[in-house]
Amino acid sequence: MSEKTSIPLSLTHDGEKYAGWATPSDKHHADGRASSYHVVLNEVFFGDMSFSNNQWVISEQRPHGLVVAVEMALQQALENEPAASLK
Repeated sequence: MSEKTSIPLSLTHDGEKYAGWATPSDKHHADGRASSYHVVLNEVFFGDMSFSNNQWVISEQRPHGLVVAVEMALQQALENEPAASLK
């Protein structure tokens, strides 16, 4: 098993600053991307986020606007990460 690389996250929503990370799961899609990410914001578990059928889904009930902001931050971070670190 290879060492997981956490992806740093930083965002602002409704005037509140959030910082944390997303850690990819051990399971992967056919294209090699992780099937979900364990997300922590401001030192608190936010939820497990997965991308399926062209949409992000979260395991925990969270405010919709904040979920959308985290989705955007995660998507941007994934687009900026080298492919090898996403596996």
